[in-house]
Amino acid sequence: MDQHRAVVVGAGIGGLTVAVALHQAGWNVTVLERAAALTPVGAGIGLAPNSQRALDVIGLGDRVRELSAWQGDGGMRAPDGRWLARTSAKAAAERFGGPLVLLHRVTLVEILTSALPEGVVRTGAAASLVDPGDDGRPAVVRTADGDAGEEIEAELVVGADGIHSTLRRALFPGHPGPAYSGFTTWRVVVPAPDRPFAPHETWGAGRLWGTQPLKDGRIYAYAMAAAPEGAHAPDDERAELLRLFGDWHHPVPGILAAVDPAGVLRNDVHHMIDPLPAFHRGRVALLGDAAHAMQPTLGQGGNQAIEDAIVLAHHVARGTPPSRALTAYTADRLPRTTAIVRKAARTGRLTLLTAPPAVALRNALIAAVSRFGPGLVLRGFDGIADWRPPLADERARVS
Repeated sequence: MDQHRAVVVGAGIGGLTVAVALHQAGWNVTVLERAAALTPVGAGIGLAPNSQRALDVIGLGDRVRELSAWQGDGGMRAPDGRWLARTSAKAAAERFGGPLVLLHRVTLVEILTSALPEGVVRTGAAASLVDPGDDGRPAVVRTADGDAGEEIEAELVVGADGIHSTLRRALFPGHPGPAYSGFTTWRVVVPAPDRPFAPHETWGAGRLWGTQPLKDGRIYAYAMAAAPEGAHAPDDERAELLRLFGDWHHPVPGILAAVDPAGVLRNDVHHMIDPLPAFHRGRVALLGDAAHAMQPTLGQGGNQAIEDAIVLAHHVARGTPPSRALTAYTADRLPRTTAIVRKAARTGRLTLLTAPPAVALRNALIAAVSRFGPGLVLRGFDGIADWRPPLADERARVS
């Protein structure tokens, strides 16, 4: 087995981030991706200051910050257009040490892959775990490239293979896995409307809509609604969005008018409300949705995957035995991500209340709190967006 060899299963945001971090630490890294090409699933992703600081560790944070498009005010609205709460980019940056950056997932994948040597990422390579290994023997994965297959030994295997992770099921076959949250989501990217608007998230009764600008001038819009698991529109998903949101405030109708039905992504939301007992076994570590799938209500799914990647690389690059390194990784990440999964679930329940009295009370409380300024609205992200990576914490203690 080559010294310091790592195999990453899954070329999503978390998998690519850990590949870059391990490569920079001197590891021989191979990323195995089941899909035939690196075509990210999804439209936009919001990177908060916590994940930007994590990307600083691998020298990519400033490239993300350059893509910041939100410079002014925004906030939460009701379907009729009333502002329930106002926030500002300046207040968020002052509180958490940086801006929220919204970018297309394709752009983020390009930034990450640009930091990897050619040939590190192998597409069309489904992988399965043969042996998790231990301190005395390597882990082994088997991959299939077309009709060919091979077994690869590695000091470290990273399961970054998403919400339906095969590696998670291999490590923890008795765990129930992610559960359906009761909500489904839609995502689109469209040209900007003619009339200007402030970035916003609008909360209705059992429905949510968000409209956010991208740096390239396009608009990322997302929606969420209570729905039976596996449901689909009887005609097309754009028609479903029109039924649910077509009479909401500007710019929602204009966004929907610009939507190509073929460009609407719809996905049910599953979350790991029952946490795993650990994020590792043997020489195998899990990260991102494979370890702690969460609702998108806090916008932290991708952010937490990036945090995972940097913390994992931090521990394994120290040269300690795998059992100690991965135990430290679990100890760092499991409590934090479990708390965020649960907070996202509570936020989801609040966001998508359906009973009119409960919706009216929720909106009144949000409006009352917002009168004290954007700081109180942003306080819900304390302990999340202000996170710093381990290396930053160590530098702060030394200085």
